[in-house]
Order: sequence, then C-alpha cells, then structure tokens
Amino acid sequence: MSTTTIAAAPLTIQDAETLVEAARTVAEAAGTAVAISVLDAGGHLLAFRRDDRAVLIAGETSTRKAYTALQLNTPTADLVDAVQPGGPFHTLPTALDRPLLFIAGGVPVQRDGRLVGAIGVGGGAPEQDHAFANAAVESLAGR
Repeated sequence: MSTTTIAAAPLTIQDAETLVEAARTVAEAAGTAVAISVLDAGGHLLAFRRDDRAVLIAGETSTRKAYTALQLNTPTADLVDAVQPGGPFHTLPTALDRPLLFIAGGVPVQRDGRLVGAIGVGGGAPEQDHAFANAAVESLAGR
C-alpha cells in the first residue's frame, strides 16, 4: 500500500506581512486601534504590529488569541462557550504552561487544507477583532 503525503507551503514572512496589513487596513477603516500577531505552524511569531493608540494589553491578547487558534485549529470565537463552567474545555485555559485565551479574535490560517499558522487581533471588541482577523485570512486566501 502506497501513501502520499502532500505538504502545504509554510506561512512565509511575506504572507504574515500580508495578513498584518489586511487586518490593519480593516481595523483602521473601522476606527479601531489594534495589535496584530501572526504565528507560524510551530507557534513562533512571524509578524507583529501594535497601533500607537492601541491599549498596551492588546499586544499580549493578540498573541495569545493566535496561539489558542493555532493549538486548537479553531477560531477562538467558536470556543468561548466551551470554556464556560460545565463546558468541555472548562479547565483548559489554566492547564497548560503557555496560557490560552478564549476571546474572539484568533483565527487559524490554512493552506491546501493544512494548518500553517494563525492570526490574532486584539484591541477592539471581540466581534470586531474576529472580523478583522477573518478579513485578513480571506485576503490571503484570495492571493
């Protein structure tokens, strides 16, 4: 029996910069100051940007949202209910050495059906951050 492994091209610095610029553009158009983090498939920071007017904690939250989306290969917006008392991931936010953040704004990045990284946006309302991250991922897919 023969098996074939299809590798997806990794997320590049150029891809990361495209994601940051797309998220920044939609956030700016909405009048929202944000921080944006892009991680590769190994969880390493590829790109980061924080608007001068963004709250300082936005840098940390954007990175943790991206990390959470990467680790669970799911947008963080889809995980909020799972960490509530009685939810399947209730204890997960404190179970790991590197803290996860279950607030909307983290979105995995896939290429050819494979996880290649994640983007996290922080600084706006959770639904705004999620929309900005989604817009960035969609812009990369459209290239």
